[in-house]
Amino acid sequence: QLQFVESGGGLVQPGGSLKLSCAASGIRDYYLLGWFRQAPGKEREGVSCISSDGTTYYSNSVVGRSTISRDSAKNTVFFEMNSLKPEDTAVYFCAADTSACYTIVQQPNQINPGHWGQGTQVTVSS
Repeated sequence: QLQFVESGGGLVQPGGSLKLSCAASGIRDYYLLGWFRQAPGKEREGVSCISSDGTTYYSNSVVGRSTISRDSAKNTVFFEMNSLKPEDTAVYFCAADTSACYTIVQQPNQINPGHWGQGTQVTVSS
């Protein structure tokens, strides 16, 4: 059984930064790990993914101002985002999959429902 615990969310001022963490258990080394977000009234969207070999993928909404990384020894994935905007406000989730980063970022609904964390709220506001 896969389990995920996200942390690091909170209230951040526009232009600020934050770093989210997700501790995963039950996953194998070959799993992709991704970050997703869902704003009120909107569908869940993929923002970033990292494969087992460290290859990364970012959505257009965060590319250039975010970094995803993973500590495979601790089964933990991190997501750091800078230059935060009010439109970054959302619940951020981590998830694991075995397909491809491009696929799960573009189509997060393909991820097994049991491979998601509970999410952490990020609010960008002054």
